[in-house]
Order: sequence, then structure tokens, then C-alpha cells
Amino acid sequence: MYRDTPHPIHRRDYRPPEFLIDHVELRFDLDPDRTRVEASLEVRRNPAATRGDGTLRLHGEQLDLEEVAIDGHRLAPAEYRVEPDSLTLQRVPDRFRLDTRVRIHPNLNTALEGLYQSGDMLCTQCEAEGFRRITYFLDRPDVMARYRTTLIADKGRFPVLLSNGNRVEERELVDGRHLVSWEDPFPKPSYLFALIAGDLSAIEDRFTTASGRDVVLQIFVEPHNLDRCDHAMQSLKKAMRWDEERFGREYDLDVYMIVAVSHFNMGAMENKGLNVFNDKFVLARADTATDEDFQGIEGVIAHEYFHNWSGNRITCRDWFQLSLKEGFTVYRDQEFSADVGSRGVKRVADVRLLQAHQFPEDSSPMAHPVRPDSYFEINNFYTATVYNKGAELVRMQATLLGPELFRKATDLYFTRHDGQAVTTDDFVRCMEDVSGRDLMQFRRWYSQAGTPHLHIEAAYDAERATYSLLIRQAIAPTPGEPDKDPLHLPLAIALLDPQGRELALRLEGEPNAGEPGTRILELRDWETRLCFVDVPVRPVPSLLRGFSAPVQPRFDYGDDDLLLLLRHDSDGYSRWNAARILMQRVLSTMIADPEAEVPGRFVEAFRGALTDPETDKALLAEVLTLPSESFLGDQMETVDVDGIHRARNTLREILGERLVEELLSVYRDNADVERYAPTPDAIGRRALKNLALGYLMAAGDARALTLCRAQFAGAGNMTDAIAALRLLVDHGGEDGTSALEAFHRRWSKEPLVIDKWFSVQATSSRAGTLGIVTGLLQHPDFSLRNPNRVRSLVGAFCTANPARFHARDGGGYRFLADRVLELDPLNPQIAARLLKALIRWRRYDAGRQALMRTEIERILAAEELSSDTFEVASKALEDTEHPAR
Repeated sequence: MYRDTPHPIHRRDYRPPEFLIDHVELRFDLDPDRTRVEASLEVRRNPAATRGDGTLRLHGEQLDLEEVAIDGHRLAPAEYRVEPDSLTLQRVPDRFRLDTRVRIHPNLNTALEGLYQSGDMLCTQCEAEGFRRITYFLDRPDVMARYRTTLIADKGRFPVLLSNGNRVEERELVDGRHLVSWEDPFPKPSYLFALIAGDLSAIEDRFTTASGRDVVLQIFVEPHNLDRCDHAMQSLKKAMRWDEERFGREYDLDVYMIVAVSHFNMGAMENKGLNVFNDKFVLARADTATDEDFQGIEGVIAHEYFHNWSGNRITCRDWFQLSLKEGFTVYRDQEFSADVGSRGVKRVADVRLLQAHQFPEDSSPMAHPVRPDSYFEINNFYTATVYNKGAELVRMQATLLGPELFRKATDLYFTRHDGQAVTTDDFVRCMEDVSGRDLMQFRRWYSQAGTPHLHIEAAYDAERATYSLLIRQAIAPTPGEPDKDPLHLPLAIALLDPQGRELALRLEGEPNAGEPGTRILELRDWETRLCFVDVPVRPVPSLLRGFSAPVQPRFDYGDDDLLLLLRHDSDGYSRWNAARILMQRVLSTMIADPEAEVPGRFVEAFRGALTDPETDKALLAEVLTLPSESFLGDQMETVDVDGIHRARNTLREILGERLVEELLSVYRDNADVERYAPTPDAIGRRALKNLALGYLMAAGDARALTLCRAQFAGAGNMTDAIAALRLLVDHGGEDGTSALEAFHRRWSKEPLVIDKWFSVQATSSRAGTLGIVTGLLQHPDFSLRNPNRVRSLVGAFCTANPARFHARDGGGYRFLADRVLELDPLNPQIAARLLKALIRWRRYDAGRQALMRTEIERILAAEELSSDTFEVASKALEDTEHPAR
């Protein structure tokens, strides 16, 4: 087991740093085997900190220290202390220059933190605590310094040398090497440091800011990928203009650089002026990238660019405040994507992601507030709670303030805190100072874990023409938080008459009714009663419009009510939610009774939606997609793995059989007739077409198999090719096997496409999938050292294939535990993230519980377990009652 049990770090223990670093000069002599790093730090005592005894303790890991000096005086070994995680200097002056020289070994750095080798290039990842693997430093976000970085390397091997800021020097050296220096004029924490060295090519463009400044835009990739950067560049320019117009934020350096690397633990990193990206979020061409890839690139490019202000110019005081930058920036990228695409479809996609990942997290042993109170390993808290729920907290504040005041509040935030490391309280305080509102109760969202449930009851009094709602909040206990307090939240509501028209709303005691449409109500108490007056007929409530708060509403809709919302509601989220509730009801009946009939009116509602010419096709594809197996399991007290899988497959088959002509018509009407373009309309048509083909293939329709073969053979884009491949693998028998072989032959030299090939097989519903996945571990194209490849095979099987992963014999659990134990010494971040697939083991039947627990215990018994994996495994086995749903 972990020999030295890690100790938690608590938010309450935060203290300002005793020392600050004003300026940093770094000099790298780069080589994959042995890189020399010389650092010169201007250090001074922090006047805002409690004065200590003059001891300076710098973070440092896996560094070979060669020399340390203070103000030019080289220290003897007796004058400092080196430990595995630190360098300690006693009785240092109040102000001094500290010089160190260390050696590091990038080619041995499989954790991909600090400076490491990715293919033929050298690159860095310093968030959250990777800079300490580069040199000794006060590696914490509230120590902000200006950097000058000099890179020296063999020019033939590393002709491109990049770092943060603006290039200030470049010259040739006599020994075939070259030197490039970069200076960043803005103070930044060490986690935003970056360097890149490699044989790279770039596409270049320019952007003129609102104030007339000319900014050079560059995207660096390996030369053979140069033709796949246009979409990323256009996405960047759109994001820059949007941020000026929507938030008044202008870029501040002379150059903005993006670099794509193949080995990366995350999606991308917002290092100041030099963003390092997982190449899957940069590279796109119609024949190699799907619609989802194109949209993902646009969103992630925007996200990292937006961080320039919400994360870089203003950063977080400590890692407990991570959502200060990530929640705010996710909100910003969601709004950008909604503005450049379909707002309704984007909102549904964001809610679906939240409900698939964050809601389950809130009911797991890893449940934590948006602003956590403690952690063992900060890498484990890059979670859906911090990012996606954090974005919902920003969205609620925008809703409560309204667009005009919210913009003024964010302007105040950017002005007041520019160049500072601050907290979520500082952000909320800007909302209060501009609006004059007291958001003290709202702050509980940041400090309290768990997903609130809203239990809503309605009563209509025809004689008095009143419609009343009784709304009760309930929040289940979470680890370390047995007792909860009521939350302040906005509830967006409309009332629809029997024809689907929106009614004007007036609460009892109000002098006048407003216009028909959405009304924002504020809930603050465990129980709230609302009475609408002058309601001429019994209405159907459209609740939580736009998903106005991250809660789970419970309202006893009749089927007729849901059908009315599905047909007439103007809110995209509400239409989608009505369809999902209807589907869930049918599936729940089929899970409980395999012989249950599918109601004819449900099929007719599906038919009506399918043939509706007025609905946005992308939204229609969302509306007509069955709830996932994981979502259905989350609605059950004990997950019925096999019943869910059987019922969902049966319903797909029945819908395909009964609606065959309509589905064929939809397929043909939405076939591509023009050159591929990732526009919202074209994306929607492809989504609807492939959804229809999926239902037809599930029904075993011979015409569908012919269409699927033809689509796979003649697809002019990767979206259609991968959709057809997935269906052939699941339903096409030998056609699936031959399609997999043909796909690999064609794309064997394209790593990102081969990731899709692995993922299709890992998520297949075929019997024997685990054996196939296990065999693929030995495939020449698979490597445990490549995070994208691990996610595409191991991660996809364990998180996106619940029926096969949760097979009754426990083989999936053993498979995952074996991979975690293999990965943990190589890349603890990826190992810990994979392990989270087991932490909700108490949700399952007794047999599966025992099998999962056995594997978690086996992982905990391993020697030298990383703190990342130890934290997840130990929390999974803590003796706490399973949170009620």
C-alpha cells in the first residue's frame, strides 16, 4: 500500500506566502536525456505575511541539484537542505537573488507533468503543480512573477523554440545550436509557464483588436498536419472578436500561439500567450474529424483564449478556488458556442453533460463543493463539479442580475482584480457591489456539495382562476456534510394553455401581469408557495426553462402534459426534457416487465416529432435520442444493468420497426448533397440522418443494412463514416468485421482517427467486447503511455459501455483494476481518473458490489501507490452511508 499515507490539505490552513518572487530568469539547455535549467529569482519578503524565522522552502520534485547561490555566493551543502519534494534555505535576507542550476530528464517523464517528451518535441504542462518538476520554486498560484526565458537547443533537432510572451532575442550559436529568448511583461503564477521545442510548422494569420492593435496568430503543428489547422484558426478569430463584443476583453500581447501535441493529459492549457493543446482539439479536416470534433475544437480554442482574462490576468489565490477561473471560463465558452451555433441545442448538450457526469459525482464518495475544503491531490479536483457546476453558478448569477448588470459586474471584476490572485468570494462581491443585492445565501452553492431536488406540487382553482405551486428543496447528505442549508436559486417558469400558448403571469399581490413568456422566480427557503392569479384555464407548467439552476425537479406531469410540452414549448431544453421523461417512463415499465407493450400514443408522439418540419434538426435529433443506459441507472435505487440494456435495445428495435417508412424518409431527406461544412444546419441534418439510420439498423431492416454499407463505403466525411462503422460493428455481423479492417487499412497512419477505431470497438454492445478490448491492448497501435489512446480504449469501455463493463462475472472490474495498477507508476493522473468508474459501487446489486470492492481493495494494497490513485480508492471505501438520491 502507499507507504507514507498522504495528508489532506485544508482550505482553512491557507496562509499568504512568506516570500514573493518578482522576476524570474530561466535558461534552458534543452536535451531529451539531460536538460539543464538555470534559474535566477528575485525574492523578497512578503509584507502581507506573518514574519517567520527567515526560512525559505521551495518546491521541487525529481530535480538533480548542481548548484545554489544567494546574491552570487555559492552555498555549501551544509547551508541548505534537499529533500525529495523541496529545497530549504535557512535565515535568508529580506531581499535577495537566488540562483540554482538543476538537471532534469524529459524522456523519462511519463507522468506528463513539468517538461516532458511528446514524440519528437519537448513540451511542458505545469498546471497544477508541474513547475516544481522543472526548477525549485514557490509553486503556488498566489506567487506571480514576470518571466524572461532563454531556450538553447540543437537547431537541426529543435528548430522552433517557444515560450510565454514576446520574442526578444534570437541568434545562432557556433556549435550548431541556437538561442531564443522570450519575455512576458505580465506577472503570472508558475502554473502558466510553458515552453515548446520541436521541428514544427505554423500557419499564421493576423487579428486587429478593437483598439487597432495588430496581433500575430500562429498555430504550430508537425509539418504533415499543417492542412488541418484552418478551423482552429477561424475559431480563434471568432473567439477574439466575440470576447471584445460580449465582455469587452481585448488581447494584450503582440503574438498569440497555439501548439498541438500528441501526448497530453488534458484537453488544453491556457499558458499565457502560448497555449498547449491536445492535438485532438486543434487538428480537423472533413475526412478525419467528426462534427463533434469540429464543435469541440471551436469550444476548446475559445475556452483557452478566454482564460487570458478569466484565469491569467486574474488568477486563483489557491487551488481551492479553481472554479474561479474554470467555472467562469466554461460559462464564457458555453455562451460563445451558443451565440455562434444553436442556443437551444447547446443548452441541451451542456445539461446532458452535467447530468451524465456532475450529478453522479454529487452522489458519489468523491462528492465535493465547487470550492472544495480539502484534497490529497489537486489533480483529482479537475472535475465536472468544479468546471460544469461552477459554470452553472456563474450562469445563475447572470440570471439573477440580468444581462446589463451582469456585464457591469464582470467589467468591475476585470478592472478591480487585474494582476491579482483572488477567490470566488471576490467574484461574487463584484456581483453584489454592482447590483446592490445581498448574495450571502447564494455563496452556499460554492461551499455545499450535493444536487438539490425540487419537489413541486400544483393545484388549480377554476373558481378563483388561481394556479398554485408548492416547491420544496431537498439536498441529500454528502461525505463530510450530513446537514445542509437551503439554497438561493432562480427558477424560470412559463405556463402554457391547452393550445400551447404562453400565458401572462401575475403573482398574488402584484398590481399588473407581465407579458406572456418566461418568469424568473427566486427560491430561498426549504419550502416556497407561489400563487398565480387570473389564470383562465388549467395550465401546463414549463418548469426550469433553460435549465435555470443545476437541480433535479420532480413534478407529476401527466402524459398529455408532456406531449403538449413536446409539441409546443418554445424552450428547447423543456421540449427535450419532456421527451426524455416520456421515454424514461416507457423504459422504466419495460425494465420492470420485459413483456410490457410500448404505448401506441408514445409511438405516435415519436412519429409526430420525427416528421415535424418546423423544428431545428439538431434539436430534433437530441429530442429523439433515447436516454443513455448510465442516465437510466442513475434514476434507480439499485442499478439494473441487464434490464436497462435489454429494455433500451428493445425500444430502439420497436421504434425502428413501427416507424420504418418515416425513418427512411428522414434519412433520405437529410442526406448530404453538398460539400461538407461544419455549419449548425448541416451538423443538425447529419445528426438526424444518422439517428434515423441507427433506429433502422436496430430493427434489422434489410434496406438499412444496404444504406449503412453504402454510407460507410462512400462517406465524404468522418461523421458519416464513423456513424456507419459503429452501426455495422453493432448490427452488421461480418460486415462489421470487414468494415473495421477496411477502416484501419485506410487510416492506420492517422493517430486521431485510429483513436476512433479503438473507441468504436470498446463501446460495442456485442457479446465478447471485453475479450476484444483486452486483445487490443497488444495491438501495435496501442500504448499505455499515450493518454488519448488509453481514453479511447480503456476509458471508453469502462465509462461508455455499462452493459459490458458491469458484466455479472466481474471481468470488466478486473480489467480496469489491472490497467490502473499498470498506469499508476507511469501516469497517476490518468490512472486515478479511470478508477472513478468504480467509486459508485454501492449503487449496484450485492454481487457486483462485492466484485467491485474486491478490485478497489486490490488497488489499495499495491506498493508505492500514487497519492492521486490512493485518494480516489480510499474515498471509495470510506464507511459512509450511500447518499440518498
